[in-house]
Amino acid sequence: MGELIAVLFRGLIFLFLFLLVRSLLRSVFQGFRSALPDSTPRRPPAVPTSELKRDPVCGTYVSTAASITGKVNGETVYFCSPECRDRYRAR
Repeated sequence: MGELIAVLFRGLIFLFLFLLVRSLLRSVFQGFRSALPDSTPRRPPAVPTSELKRDPVCGTYVSTAASITGKVNGETVYFCSPECRDRYRAR
């Protein structure tokens, strides 16, 4: 019974020392981290929202601000890519 208590006591001491060292290392590295410039990735600036239009060739919905446009019979048609625009012209 005495051996069991000694093993448990050593285990508790080891656990206490482990948690103490971990806490010290964590505080040291947080100090280094706060001294460094912020390295978190930045989100790109938000694009103003615009209306979505359907590409007549492939059916993809594209933003009117980011799409490729073409005029057909005075009406603006929106395409997701130059390939879709060229395929529409070839019809």
